[in-house]
Amino acid sequence: MSKDKLIIEKALEKYLPRKGELAKAMRYSVFAGGKRFRPSLCLATARVLGCPLSKVIPLACAVELVHTFTLVHDDLPAMDNSDLRRGKPACHKVFGEALAILAGDGLNTLAFKIIAYQPKAAQELAGALLAVVEGQVRDIKSVNQKMTLAKLRAVHGWKTAALLKACVRGSAMICGAKSPAIKALTNYAQHLGLAFQITDDILDVTSTREKLGKPVESDVKKGFPYFFGLEKSKVLVVAEKNKAVKALDSLGNAAGPLKSLAEYVIGRVN
Repeated sequence: MSKDKLIIEKALEKYLPRKGELAKAMRYSVFAGGKRFRPSLCLATARVLGCPLSKVIPLACAVELVHTFTLVHDDLPAMDNSDLRRGKPACHKVFGEALAILAGDGLNTLAFKIIAYQPKAAQELAGALLAVVEGQVRDIKSVNQKMTLAKLRAVHGWKTAALLKACVRGSAMICGAKSPAIKALTNYAQHLGLAFQITDDILDVTSTREKLGKPVESDVKKGFPYFFGLEKSKVLVVAEKNKAVKALDSLGNAAGPLKSLAEYVIGRVN
């Protein structure tokens, strides 16, 4: 993913504004670090479909801006009240709550400006963002509630998997993929999203603040280990990864880049 990260960093540098306090807050949040996993997912999809990367780079950047926007707002005192993100002080700790809110608004708006000329991809991303917001609402309400595996899957189907689906579906549409391929990619991303979230939840209770770059045990009463135990969560994450890989069978050997990302998701340490 390191090569893809460089491609995305260069494109983000081009898209983001440079002058003024708002621009400083936006750039601080975007360039504070991050794996660039979601834009890498867009590029991997293009590779699998034999499509030039240049076609999906705008979507890849838009997805990263939307993702960063959600993180900026999630960290606010009214939400998760986190003072650390990606190993650095959260945006509101550096620029104040008001400017952090506006920086998030700016990132979200800029994302859709970038892909306004790709209406199908823009619709996918907008739908995903609405799902993320709904997932966050349900995640907040889940604290101290009895959760079933089905309910928790549903919450994170909105909160995490929706944006990953927008990555692969939006990229596939831009690349002119046919319906069977889009269906396979959608199934892949649904399971990949759950694998990603379960891994996050496991790391939240097993890792350190230094390794994660954010507070640990911040979601301890909302995560998979809390409801189902650490060992079962480890079994679940492998099962979801295997389902994601299996969903790509119809794409044949070309699906290698996406399969590699699935392995990366459950093997990461932050």
